[in-house]
Amino acid sequence: MTISTKIDGFTIRHAVESDVPLILWFVKELAEYEKLPHEVIATEEDFRQYLFGEKKFAEVVIGEYCSEPVGYALYFYNFSTFLGKPGLYLEDLYVKTEERGKGFGKALLAFLAKLAVDQKCGRFEWAVLDWNEPSIIFYESLGATLMKEWIITRVDDDNLLKLASQF
Repeated sequence: MTISTKIDGFTIRHAVESDVPLILWFVKELAEYEKLPHEVIATEEDFRQYLFGEKKFAEVVIGEYCSEPVGYALYFYNFSTFLGKPGLYLEDLYVKTEERGKGFGKALLAFLAKLAVDQKCGRFEWAVLDWNEPSIIFYESLGATLMKEWIITRVDDDNLLKLASQF
């Protein structure tokens, strides 16, 4: 189902399995922008399994301008014990460089905010790299609060295996 937006010619739709190559392309483009292309090890098969398999771990929406894909958002639900409600977490938001400044990113965020409201989520959250000043300014202009007192913590690779082996 394609959803019209307030921007003439810009629509948003939920990704389908045949979009997997496009999703991976967007992920690689985002990684280039974030100066992290070396960290992308995901494959099309990974996305097929975890986005469209028996158990879905995340969802993707595609933004299209004049029927051409120009951006995407990948999100999933989490849960706040303090609020006692689900939350929507945005993992990725990307709009092609040449398509920025047209309101497409804001439309994708507004769509996800409406989805969060419709699902009775208590929060809509995401992370931003501390050097990404244009995005920080953009997010703050939308009313987002930078949670500077929180530090993202990660256990991966060998450390993840080591921790899991202690069970």
